[in-house]
Amino acid sequence: MEKGRANSVHRFVRRARGRYKDGTKSTPLLILETAVADQEMCERLVTIFNDVDLTNAEALTKEINEIPGIRSLKFKPQIQAEEIGDKIVEMFEKQNLIPTFFFVDPWGYKGLSLGLINSVVKNWGCDCIFFFNYNRINMGLNNEAVEQHIDVLFGKERAEALRKKIAGLPPQERETAVVEALVEALKELGAKYVLPFRFKDEKGSRTSHYLIFATKHPLGYRIMKGIMAKYSSEEHQGVASFEYCPASQIHPMLFEFNRPLDDLEGMLVHHFAGQTLTVDKIYDLHNVGKPYIMKNYKAVLVKMEQANVIQTDPPSTKRRKGTIGDNVKVTFPPDKK
Repeated sequence: MEKGRANSVHRFVRRARGRYKDGTKSTPLLILETAVADQEMCERLVTIFNDVDLTNAEALTKEINEIPGIRSLKFKPQIQAEEIGDKIVEMFEKQNLIPTFFFVDPWGYKGLSLGLINSVVKNWGCDCIFFFNYNRINMGLNNEAVEQHIDVLFGKERAEALRKKIAGLPPQERETAVVEALVEALKELGAKYVLPFRFKDEKGSRTSHYLIFATKHPLGYRIMKGIMAKYSSEEHQGVASFEYCPASQIHPMLFEFNRPLDDLEGMLVHHFAGQTLTVDKIYDLHNVGKPYIMKNYKAVLVKMEQANVIQTDPPSTKRRKGTIGDNVKVTFPPDKK
């Protein structure tokens, strides 16, 4: 969070109470309980929660008021009951937002649009993560009844092209095409850094939904990438899968043959042939759109150094064994043609 300024969290949902039917606390309660326990957040956090259902909004208000210490927050939580649509988009387009983290959780696809996402990430320090219900959107792509909702999500021209592209594709290729189209649309709006995190069903055979993070700043991307990697259900050579699959523990042997760090070594040798860069610069220039986090790059660079594939400054003899810092300079061999 930025020092010296207030920071805001917005959560826009279509169906959420303070607690779920099984008594589990919803995201707004978890956010506020965390804030109450942190003095700095108490002074700086602004929260606005929205639910189209007035009954849900009232239930959330009641639960929030019962949080111990809730009155220690400098800015009282705001609860609204607005439909997600053009009105909210216009409101944010006109505002110069303070650093804000938005969580958009629509009921299916209604209200989720490129305009909404762009309106909330346009200002400095503003990031957005949204619930992408792949199953419903996949079914809606060729449903004339919801054509308008799909068009505002992807953009009309891209949506039409996507409908043609996915015709006859097998399920996995269809899913990849849909997610890639959305990522491309977000990047065209200026959200240069986009991270999808996939959730699979209990059997691990089908995608349930995605959480998609969008930001204009590499630091936000780096932080969220670390978080998503941490909560991935699988790792191959220390490289996160960026998905949660309940079935992963059932068939662990299936994932042992994946060797992503070997692929990364080849990518770096090819991409940075003949160049000298710091470790931090290598990461910044290469990691976007790839599943690797900083610890993966460092592990591979240490291995390459030990094999005399690269040269480093300072060399390994002047550093702690098995480590490589962000500011260490790495020289890659020239491209062999």
